Amino acid sequence: MVDALFGVPRLARVYDALDADRSDLEHYAAMVTEFGARQVLDVGCGTGELACLLARDGVDVVGVDPAEASLEVARGKEFADGVRWIHGDATTLPPLQVDLAVMTGNVAQVFLTDEDWSATVNGVHGALKPGGRFVFETRDPARRAWEEWTREHTHQTVPTADGTVESWGELLSVELPYVSFRGTYVFSDGAVLTSESTLRFRERGEVEESLTAAGFAVDAVREAPDRPGKEFVFVARKQ
Repeated sequence: MVDALFGVPRLARVYDALDADRSDLEHYAAMVTEFGARQVLDVGCGTGELACLLARDGVDVVGVDPAEASLEVARGKEFADGVRWIHGDATTLPPLQVDLAVMTGNVAQVFLTDEDWSATVNGVHGALKPGGRFVFETRDPARRAWEEWTREHTHQTVPTADGTVESWGELLSVELPYVSFRGTYVFSDGAVLTSESTLRFRERGEVEESLTAAGFAVDAVREAPDRPGKEFVFVARKQ
C-alpha cells in the first residue's frame, strides 16, 4: 500500500517543496563516485531527485517506485530523459546488472514484515553484478526519532506551485518496532489531505543478519553525514 503523500497526485506534486532539504543526496552521489559505479538502481526513487542528479552526471540510472503519482513528477524533471523509470518495486524488476543499488530517505523502514524485507533485499541482490554494492540508510531505534514527530516540531507553511501549503505531523502510536504517524496538508484553496504511515525500526544486528542471509557481505556501517549518530548507513557487497 502506497502512502497518500507519495501516491495522491496533488500531494506528490508538492512533496519536493515540503521536503526541500535533500542534502543527504549529496552523500549518495559521492558514494557513486567512490565506488566507480556507472550503472545505478534507485529503489524507491520517489520524485526522482537523486536519479536525475546522477543522470545529469552521465550515470546510467534505473529508478523504480510503486507510486505512479511520484513517478509522474519525476518524469517531468530536468535530466529525467536519462533515467529508465519503472513502476514497481525491487521484487518486480526486469533483468538488470548494475554496479550499485541505493535506497535513500529511510525507504528501508517501509517494509514492515520480515517476508517483505527479505524479498526486497533478494530482489536487489539479483539486480547487482557480482561484487556490486547495496547502500541504504535506516534510523537507529535508540535515537527515538519519533519523539520529534509532533506538530510542534514539524509545522511549516511553504509556497508551492499549487499555492501555499500548511503541513504538520502527529504521532499516532509507538508499538516497537512499529511507529505510526499522520501528516496533514492544508492547501490555500481550503482542501485538506492527510497521509498515514507506519515504519519499522530495525536494530543494526537484525539488518546485518538479513543482508548476510541474502548473500551480501556487510563491508561497513557508516554514519549519515547530514544526521550524525541518528542513522545507520549500510554498505553491503554482493558475494
